[in-house]
Amino acid sequence: MGTDKAFVTLNGRTLLARMLDLARSVAADVRIVGDPAKFSQVAPVVEDIFPGCGPLGGIHAALRSSQTELNLIVAVDVPFLSTKFLEFLIAKSRTSRATVTIARTKDGWQPLCAVYRREFGDLAENALQTGRYRIDGLFDPVSTEVIEEDELCQHEFSLGLFRNLNTPEQLSGADSVTGQ
Repeated sequence: MGTDKAFVTLNGRTLLARMLDLARSVAADVRIVGDPAKFSQVAPVVEDIFPGCGPLGGIHAALRSSQTELNLIVAVDVPFLSTKFLEFLIAKSRTSRATVTIARTKDGWQPLCAVYRREFGDLAENALQTGRYRIDGLFDPVSTEVIEEDELCQHEFSLGLFRNLNTPEQLSGADSVTGQ
């Protein structure tokens, strides 16, 4: 993107402001994983324990700082998520003993829009300590609640929910789309 995605604007609002509002619509304790110097003015910030290790490092830091069993993790660059979908995801996680409740589409896992139990932090830490940074490598079939594409469609969720913005071209194509 050429700049910090959190501060990129879409339809007049930063991606960070959009995601904070969305997260606050379904959760009381919302935090940002990142640099306190950049984000502490907008919300409580959690710093990476394993800096430079990508999204798994962020998930690990979030889970280590959490006092709650279930933790919704969402990325800032997925602006088309809806409150309705997040409520559905959280409800599924509450009725399951799975370590992770996550959607999987033809494009793959959606690990940056999932509910993780705090215990996933142990798996993440072990992986990070051994230099393994792939999140989906930690999804055990027995302890992962998978929401497949057909179930998403049954509940009338658009697969466009998971569309993320990584380039200026994707951002300009998204300007006319409303995500919420």
